[in-house]
Formats: sequence, C-alpha cells, structure tokens
Amino acid sequence: MAQQRPRVVVTRDLPDAINARMAELFDVVANPGDVAMDRAALATAMAECDVLVPTVTDTIDAELIAGAGERLKLIANFGAGVNHIDLKAARARRIVVTNTPGVLTEDTADMTMALIVSVPRRLAEGEKLVRSGQWNGWSPGGMLGHRIGGKRLGIVGMGRIGQAVARRARAFGLSIHYHNRHRLPKVVEAEFGAEWHPNLDEMLSNIDILTIHTPLNDDSRDLIDARRIGLLGPQVYLINASRGGIVDEDAMVAALEAGRLAGAGLDVWRFEPEIDPRLLALPNVVMTPHMGSATLEGRIATGEKVIANIRFWADGHRPPDQVLEGWA
Repeated sequence: MAQQRPRVVVTRDLPDAINARMAELFDVVANPGDVAMDRAALATAMAECDVLVPTVTDTIDAELIAGAGERLKLIANFGAGVNHIDLKAARARRIVVTNTPGVLTEDTADMTMALIVSVPRRLAEGEKLVRSGQWNGWSPGGMLGHRIGGKRLGIVGMGRIGQAVARRARAFGLSIHYHNRHRLPKVVEAEFGAEWHPNLDEMLSNIDILTIHTPLNDDSRDLIDARRIGLLGPQVYLINASRGGIVDEDAMVAALEAGRLAGAGLDVWRFEPEIDPRLLALPNVVMTPHMGSATLEGRIATGEKVIANIRFWADGHRPPDQVLEGWA
C-alpha cells in the first residue's frame, strides 16, 4: 500500500493548474525546466518514487522497469498512447499502468481535418509564397490545388478519434470509408454514411485521402508499408496524426518523390524530433511538430485524468484508466 502522500515524479512540466493541484495532493518532484529526462535521470526517478508520470518523450523499457525500486507501483502516463511503456515488463513487476483516453479526441480530430484540407489546397505553399514577397497577385492558374468535396476518405482505425474525423469530414462532403478490426454497429455507420472494408488492401486501392488513427503496437508497426503504399493511387494524400512508426517513412518518401503519392500531411515522425531531410525538401508535404493534441484545454484535461488515476490508486482502488493489455 502506498503512503498517504505518495511520492510522484513528473518527467515534464505540466500546466500551472495541474502542477499546483498535484503539489496539494502528493509529494511531487516536478520538472520545471521541461527538458526531457535522459535514461540515467529516469532510472534515478524510478528508484525513488511511488508513482512515475511519464509522457510520450520517455521510453520506459523493460530494463528500466526491472531496475525500478520496490516502491514504484504506478506508472500514470500523461497521454493516451502507451507504446513507449513496456506493459509486459510492468505486469511482471506488478506495476499498474494508466493512461488518459478520450480527452484529446476532438483536438486531434481538428488537427487531422486541418491537414486534410491543407495538403490538397496547398495552404502551406501559399503561406510561404506570401511571406517570401514573391507573390505577384491573383491569376487563374495560380496555386491550383484540389477540392476535397466528393473525394473518398479512407480511415484506418475507427475508434474515438477516427469517428470524430469522420463526423468532420462528412460535413466537408467527403465519402467515408473505414478499415477496423471489427465492424461498427449499423446505426453508427449510418450516422457517418460510412462503408466498412474488412480488407485493408481493398480499401487502400479505392480512396483519395488516407488518414491513420490506430495505436502503435506490434500489429500496427509499419502497417502502411511499401507494398501498401504501392496500392495507393497517385491522386492519394496520406495524412498521419497518430504515430510515425505506423507508416514506412522511407517508402512514403520514395513514393512522394516519384509522384506516386499526391502529397502528405504529417504531425508525427518515426524518429522524433528528427525529420528526414528529404521530406523538408518536398513542397507537397505539410508538416506540424506533433501538435495534434496541443491545446491548453486538452493538456489540463489530461492532467486531471492523471491526478484522478493516482488518487484512486492511492486510496486502494483500481484506477479508472488502468491499461489492461498484458494483464490477466
């Protein structure tokens, strides 16, 4: 059983309101400098705390978990994705892992829709042209892009975020196609006018825009590989605001350079924060710095979920957002 005021190490600087509330409730070791902890700092923290609050910038692997102190009993992740935490190793040590699902759905869907619009309409190129001072005024052939109304949107992963994207996309006149492990209820499909494709390859061959909303795990890593990128037509725009590892980045770059893809909108990267320099040279790629969930409202809501999970655990109850993968 944890002490009444558990010792909590927070690896990154959180919103002021969340920092203040944590300080009221727990014995907190904060990171006001907001510099990502290196491996040695993470190991030290995990040897001395009851609760670790990591983020996507922290890789909590089996070796770190094996070396953690006996008092570490909860990893309360600040964020929904947990692919940076070795869940099997945590289970072996009887360390509970929690996350913060649901709170960033609308923010991520907004960013995805912004990318869906921005790439075909060449918004980034147009903005750069204006800033360069080289724009000579309107012309009938200037900055021609493509409308998105009437196009076919393929969604990989029709969970909370995928459905929020579908809701927005339908209002823009896109037809909705999706691939999911399980088909949605017919009433949900009817809400979006969505068509389920049990075979991913078949869907990829029949869409104009592809957007990805599936977690990164062993099943989804390189899900959109060179072969599947080859199934996409040259008119297709690839949008990824999920995780960089789901798309084979080398194959995507090769397709973009060869004109086998029309463009891409990317908010995530395989080796963040490093960006493939070949992507930087491509004008038909819109790039944002992993900011799909970057709203103050979303960060506060995430922090509130972290606090709730810690409080439930400290009171001897099962946290509401315990990650069950790898647990009996």
